[in-house]
Amino acid sequence: MRKLAIFASGSGSNFEAIVQAVQDGKLAGVEVALLVCDKPGAKVLDRAERLGIETFVFQPKEYADKAAFEQEIVAQLQKRDISLVVLAGYMRLVGETLLSSYEGKIINLHPSLLPAFPGKDAIGQALAYGVKITGVTVHLVDAGLDTGPIIAQISVAVQEADTAETLAARIHAVEHELLVKVIGLLVDERVKLAGRLVQLA
Repeated sequence: MRKLAIFASGSGSNFEAIVQAVQDGKLAGVEVALLVCDKPGAKVLDRAERLGIETFVFQPKEYADKAAFEQEIVAQLQKRDISLVVLAGYMRLVGETLLSSYEGKIINLHPSLLPAFPGKDAIGQALAYGVKITGVTVHLVDAGLDTGPIIAQISVAVQEADTAETLAARIHAVEHELLVKVIGLLVDERVKLAGRLVQLA
């Protein structure tokens, strides 16, 4: 059984999609063992309670620095034998403390076709730039901002009448599908890394 920890800061729709996929048997051999959240009061915590998933909630300002709260996170992960970390709407850069403990075992979901529109408000960036196609990327996490090796991407067409809300709704639907697929590939050990190039076995 591969144990997952999901990190989220907001509403948690991707968190719920992963848990639902596990409960529906679409991700065999996987247990979502922990939700890590840096925002007390975030809606994702309500989802976790309803779905019966254990949580670790922290407030970064209560720690001396990033290394201090990441040491606590690593301890929580190791206590539960977590083997894969999924960042699904976690709005913080991962630091060296967490990266060094889980190198190659952290993936991030980003709502654009990286390397286009990294960082915050990728959907708004895409609309402001006027692109005709955007999408979703799942990538391995490194020390940079959305710079890790890309595992998989799906494109989403931008329609002339799109607002941030309408485009986000279509992107979120694709996110759920792609994230579950990539977790399955990782659990089945079908993701191989050669330099920056990800090869799917």
